[in-house]
Amino acid sequence: MHDLVIRGGTILDGTGGPRFAGDVAIDGARIAAVGGVAAGGRREIDAAGLLVAPGLVDVHTHYDGQVTWDPWLTPSCWHGVTTVVMGNCGVGFAPVRPQQREMLIQLMEGVEDIPGTALHEGIAWEWETFPEYLDALAKRRFAIDVAAQVPHAALRTYAMGDRGAEHREVPTPDEIACMAQLVGEALAAGALGFSSSRTVNHRSSDGRHTPSLTASRDELVGIARGLGAAGRGVFEMVADFADLEAEFALLREMVEVSGRPMSITTLQDDARPEQWRRLLALLATAARAGLPMRGQVAARPVGVCLGLSATLHPFITHPSFQAVAGLPLQEQVRRLRDPELRRRILAEESAPAFAMLGRNFERLFELGDPPDYEPAPEKSLAARARAAGVAPAELSYDLLLQDEGRALLYRPVMNFAAGDCEVVREMLLHERTVPGLGDAGAHVGLISDGSFPTYLLTHWARDRRRGERLPLEWLVRRQSADTAALVGLEDRGRLAPGLRADVNLIDWNALAVRPPEIVHDLPAGGRRLVQRARGWVKTLVAGEVVLEDGEPTGALPGRLVRGAQLAPR
Repeated sequence: MHDLVIRGGTILDGTGGPRFAGDVAIDGARIAAVGGVAAGGRREIDAAGLLVAPGLVDVHTHYDGQVTWDPWLTPSCWHGVTTVVMGNCGVGFAPVRPQQREMLIQLMEGVEDIPGTALHEGIAWEWETFPEYLDALAKRRFAIDVAAQVPHAALRTYAMGDRGAEHREVPTPDEIACMAQLVGEALAAGALGFSSSRTVNHRSSDGRHTPSLTASRDELVGIARGLGAAGRGVFEMVADFADLEAEFALLREMVEVSGRPMSITTLQDDARPEQWRRLLALLATAARAGLPMRGQVAARPVGVCLGLSATLHPFITHPSFQAVAGLPLQEQVRRLRDPELRRRILAEESAPAFAMLGRNFERLFELGDPPDYEPAPEKSLAARARAAGVAPAELSYDLLLQDEGRALLYRPVMNFAAGDCEVVREMLLHERTVPGLGDAGAHVGLISDGSFPTYLLTHWARDRRRGERLPLEWLVRRQSADTAALVGLEDRGRLAPGLRADVNLIDWNALAVRPPEIVHDLPAGGRRLVQRARGWVKTLVAGEVVLEDGEPTGALPGRLVRGAQLAPR
């Protein structure tokens, strides 16, 4: 007699192999059998007509603060995700001395667009060192599992003091040795790896560049030696690659001296639309030399949501709009419908720094329901305005007032240079990539990409109309077994005896992302964009049903996952 049997579903086991009809038996927190299960279960779930798949693993989230107040880790739990990895992009909250807390909050607020008021209100600061941070998380219970990486910014300021907050400061050899030692201690305590950022786009809320932006070779290689000495852990890196070959050579050296795997943010930049191909070619060359380096890629264009309740919209910098900007949404909408105010706002110009993002109407689209993340050129606001014989700004203004001011516009920023998602498809298919970059828990006023896992399956396997699709079995493997293996979590991501009983039951015909929406559920009433999904019938973590039809059951079997040694691959 098994504890639980999921009976009669269509199984996608996470290996990428063909789907098959069968059962999944679970004993405790582990899978006992997959296929034809003759023995009964103390509990049974009828999965007839449903897909049965592994719990998904999201390796790029930013729950470092939210994990201390939200046991559900939304939005990830709404998208079939059963394990999340945080501490990406070099930002996080440990290690930290009391006098450095404010700096780390400002950095997270600026880099990841998480309200500082929510972080101040929500974080209890029960730790100083990274092992103490993990111990504090280990006392908590969650709907899903969570794992952590050591962020470079926090590590640097802990080792260097106030100097560490300045990216142009150079650490002494003793300070580099301290960073390497601290990373080793964190990995021994269960950190999955180390992350760093080398992009000018990452700034603190006070405008300062992220501390790791110009970290020297000695600093990065010294930290890499710390991972090598520990014999475990992974790197997660983001960089601008202004000089691709030189920057990649430094990252490659980190892998060479440590022997540890690395994933690198890989996106198409409009300013350099072919550089991602060169980066993937360098990754392939490194792989042929036996170096475990991969690109981390997105499931769709990376873009921003613009709306009256979001952080930005096309008229946010107009002086006449600023007169109503602080009003409650209902009152703001009422005032914006006034013809005279509308005339004044439309007659004004946007600030130059904002115009290309928020008023490039050829690249601005109505997001809609269902949300369209691969819109055709004729759906742009510019094209629609031409067809209607109106100014694009007028159309944009009127669309923002729909749904009582809750409507959203979509501005794809990366991975959309040609106006479609063919580059995304190529990236997903490349042998040296894994899906990631959803940033769940972050960019809460602009981006709602924590829905990437649902979108990856639905758009690419079923819904795409503007190009070729991809096999569902392969996509499930990419977001479960492949992402789990990237960070060394070999005990999950597949449906096989002995592995973690993290399982999804999916109504494939109903599965879909819903439109993003603004809610005010952060500490101190903070605002965020969230995006739910339909079709996730049940999500099980460690053999317990944690969500049914998108709603929590109250079960909290999720735990902090402490890392184990990861063999290079």
